[in-house]
Amino acid sequence: MDRLLSLHHAIFAPVERLGAPLIPLLTRLVFAATLLRYYWNSAGTKVWDRKGEEGLFDFFTLESGTYAQMFPKAFEAAGYNPAKLGFAYDIVAYAGTYAEWLLPLLIVVGLFTRLAALGMIGFVVVQTFVDVTGHGAALGRLFDTGYALIDERTLWIFGLTILVIRGAGAVSLDRLLGLNTAPRAVAA
Repeated sequence: MDRLLSLHHAIFAPVERLGAPLIPLLTRLVFAATLLRYYWNSAGTKVWDRKGEEGLFDFFTLESGTYAQMFPKAFEAAGYNPAKLGFAYDIVAYAGTYAEWLLPLLIVVGLFTRLAALGMIGFVVVQTFVDVTGHGAALGRLFDTGYALIDERTLWIFGLTILVIRGAGAVSLDRLLGLNTAPRAVAA
């Protein structure tokens, strides 16, 4: 048994040392490969018209479909007129739209990664709530045999939680700026 344990330690101790700085970096790369385009395309639908005619200032003007995506029932109650929703809806719509661009970008480049990942967790929770309550998506159950929204979003949140806990990893702007260090334990 001692030989087996020694062999295990000899093989996996270097893997563990290597994995410590690489796990957050790999998590960011997986995020970039799977969710960056998803969120950027989603934000793009909120500012650019469907004809693909982007003007210089379209980035600062929300399409009316934004309100249908974010506040489906309130938008319907307002007769599909964004002006009838009020200023608070505009603030949330703009903040949510630009968060869909900014937070994923911060995660991918590894800048303020913990804060950006925490913001994305909140974003995913709100997004899921709107999908279920506003758009009628089925949340499903964890560990079900079929596809369920909760399975997908739980996986997203898990990856983001790794970044909240571990930071951006070895190759990041956080590391260059000294933001990727864990707080030191306080001696009692």
